[in-house]
Amino acid sequence: MAIIGIVAVAKNNAIGKGGKLPWHYSADLKFFKQTTTGNSIVMGMNTWRSIGRPLPNRLNIVLSRSAQIDQAENLIFLRSEKEALDLSRYLNCDMYVIGGSKTFAEFSDYIQKWIVTEVPLDVADADTFMPADFLHGFNRVEASDIDDGLRVSVYEKVS
Repeated sequence: MAIIGIVAVAKNNAIGKGGKLPWHYSADLKFFKQTTTGNSIVMGMNTWRSIGRPLPNRLNIVLSRSAQIDQAENLIFLRSEKEALDLSRYLNCDMYVIGGSKTFAEFSDYIQKWIVTEVPLDVADADTFMPADFLHGFNRVEASDIDDGLRVSVYEKVS
């Protein structure tokens, strides 16, 4: 099973503003749902707070060293990326790393593929960004346009 990063990124590498996505594109949300359904998703605490509930038909893995939150169906809390990586060996599905920036950084050495939605905006007042070089060591293997002027590119790690 693969460990895959999935992210929507603005032209200026912005991915968040005030704890939320700085845009709303139904085509991107639909693509995200279709891509991740039936798999596991890993997120940090801030991303969990912004979503506010377990996403259905996926194993929701939230990383937090301290938070204690009520358990729910399809939701587990782990303390570290190492625990998530250990768990991934026992799953019969792909593991999608969905954010935020700290979680992407923690998994950067383990992500084998990136699925990047290119958002045609510059977000001037964004407060969360992807590093400019996050795709270093990856080659684009596929690109397609979806609705709302969005382009999705798939990058695979160069061996």
